[in-house]
Amino acid sequence: METRNIMIVGVGGQGTLLTSRILGGLAMDAGYDVKLSEVHGMAQRGGSVVTFVRYGDQVSEPIVEEGCADVLISFERLEAMRYAHFLKKDGVLIVNDQRIDPMPVVIGSAQYPEHILENLEKEYKLYSIDAMAEARKLGNTKTFNLIVLGVAAQHMDFSKEQWCRVIEKTVPPKTIQVNLQAFEIGYTK
Repeated sequence: METRNIMIVGVGGQGTLLTSRILGGLAMDAGYDVKLSEVHGMAQRGGSVVTFVRYGDQVSEPIVEEGCADVLISFERLEAMRYAHFLKKDGVLIVNDQRIDPMPVVIGSAQYPEHILENLEKEYKLYSIDAMAEARKLGNTKTFNLIVLGVAAQHMDFSKEQWCRVIEKTVPPKTIQVNLQAFEIGYTK
């Protein structure tokens, strides 16, 4: 199999690292060589977090080059805009339609860009979901990342059963059921 390149981007506390562990575990369970790389900005203070997951028959390095990502999963609109240039021409962009103001916007020295999703849709194959609203309906906002992952799973090489098996092994035991429900919500959107 040719190497597949996945990027997961968000801000600190949104579950990008858990999501990358699920995806990496999934690829390993399927017998692929897997490389993960995590870049933490000011993650604990709401800064950018970027994770690269590469899998295939043989993967030599963990970093995804610009223009090479098959799938970009973004847990926030602005992060999608910042990293969309990493997508390959026929890549897929999955975006949680949520706004989290970065510090320059909070202190008034910058403005949050308008029409991010509309502009991205002009250039990329975009799928968006308001995963936070869906997670609220489920009664657990911490599961929004599994909802986004469910949407992304439809654009990857693994069966729903494989995803569910790895989610069960990766999330804390007391949260398995709610995380599987969240994944199902995204998977059926």
